[in-house]
Parts: sequence; structure tokens; C-alpha cells
Amino acid sequence: MTIVYIVLGTAFGFVLSRSGAADYNYIQAMFLFEHIQLYGIIGTAVVVGAPAIYLLKRRGRTITGALLVVNPKPLHSGNAVGGVFFGIGWAITGMCPGPILVNIGEGKIYALAALAGGLVGAAIFGTAYQRFQGLFRLPALQRGTGDG
Repeated sequence: MTIVYIVLGTAFGFVLSRSGAADYNYIQAMFLFEHIQLYGIIGTAVVVGAPAIYLLKRRGRTITGALLVVNPKPLHSGNAVGGVFFGIGWAITGMCPGPILVNIGEGKIYALAALAGGLVGAAIFGTAYQRFQGLFRLPALQRGTGDG
């Protein structure tokens, strides 16, 4: 199954690269409302992804037949604060997690700084989660099994 993930990830990266969704100048032009191409790409992803997720949830099984359980995520103020931080990082670097790896794959050295920033931010969040829990009324942190 690992090879399937590698192939799908490579295909996803290729699409991001060729569409301009990983290009710093395209991202900045999107945030400045100078180009609307990326809004179309994001909209297309929603139009394709939402019905697919709906159908998978309704079926209750993944494409491979494994049991599918999607629990609704709780709404809390941490969602808004996290979204603001994510948006600020995306606007400054011109990259969110997928395009960071695409840019590194394209040989853009500056993407290593964005990767380092993302990893440091995740580490700080993980370390300080319990302090943020009361402040933003966050749910208890759930640790996965690592199975998927």
C-alpha cells in the first residue's frame, strides 16, 4: 500500500506544481486579488472532494473496503485562532504544507525555511497544548494509534 501513497503523493505534487498552486508569485497574487486562478483550483477541489467524502461517509467504507468512521470535530475558539495563524504563515511564505514539499522537490531552497517554521510551530503547539487548553476551551488531546 505504501507504493500507492507514494504514487498518489507524487501525482498530487505534480498537479500542484503544474497548476501554479505551489508558486510563491501565484499565491501572493491570489492574496492580493490580482489573479483568480487559484480560487478556481480551490473551488474545484471543494466541488470534487465534498461529494466524494459525503459518498464515502454514507457508504461507511473506504474504497478498499475498510471501515470508515469520521467523527465530527468540535467547534471552539482554537479553530479560529489556529486558522488565523495558518493563514498568516501561508500569506507570508506563500506555502501551506503540500506546496512546501513541492517547492523543496523543485529545488527551491527557501522552502526549507518554511518547512522549519512549520515544524517549529507544530512542536511549540504540541508542547504548549495543555496551556492553551483552558485559554481557548480546547478538547483533550487525542493520540492516534499510528495505524493510518
